[in-house]
Amino acid sequence: MVPVEVVGVRTHLADDEIVVLLLDPDAALLVPILIGPAEASAIAAAQAGIVPPRPMTHDLLRDALVAAGAPVDHVEINGLEDGVFHAALVLASGRHVDSRASDAIAVALRFACPVLCSAEVVALAGVEMRPAASEDDISQFREFLDHVSAEDFETGHDPGTDDGAQDV
Repeated sequence: MVPVEVVGVRTHLADDEIVVLLLDPDAALLVPILIGPAEASAIAAAQAGIVPPRPMTHDLLRDALVAAGAPVDHVEINGLEDGVFHAALVLASGRHVDSRASDAIAVALRFACPVLCSAEVVALAGVEMRPAASEDDISQFREFLDHVSAEDFETGHDPGTDDGAQDV
C-alpha cells in the first residue's frame, strides 16, 4: 500500500463524467476514479471544510463510528476489477469494512485519516502527470509572444534574426 493524496474532484466535460483524482507523489501518477455526483459533492464539501447544518450520509457514518468507539484509522483502495475500484475502511481495531472507493475517500476526509492505495492499482490505473511549466519557462514564452508577429511564421523567416524575438 502506498499513501495517496486526494487531489480533488474534476468533471470531464467532453464525457460528462466526474472523477476523484488520487496522487501518488512518489511515482508522480494520478489515479482517476469515476464517481457519482452525490459522492463528488460529499468529497468536495469535506475538502472545502463545509459542515452541513444536519449530517449528510458520510457525516452520519463518521458520527456513528465515533459513538460506537470504532473510528476509522485509514482507508485502502485495494482492488480494481472490471473497471470497478474496491476499497475498505480500516477501523482503529484493525477490522476491515468493505466499501466503494468514493465512499471510503469521503469518510477518510471526514476523519482526516490517510488514504492508501494498492501499488498494483496505482500501476494499473495511474496516469503520468504532465510536468508543470516553470516560472522561467512561462517568462521566456511571454517574452517570445511580446516580440513575435505573423510575418515571423512565413517560410524562411527566422524570428530571432532581426526583431529581438527569441526561439523558445
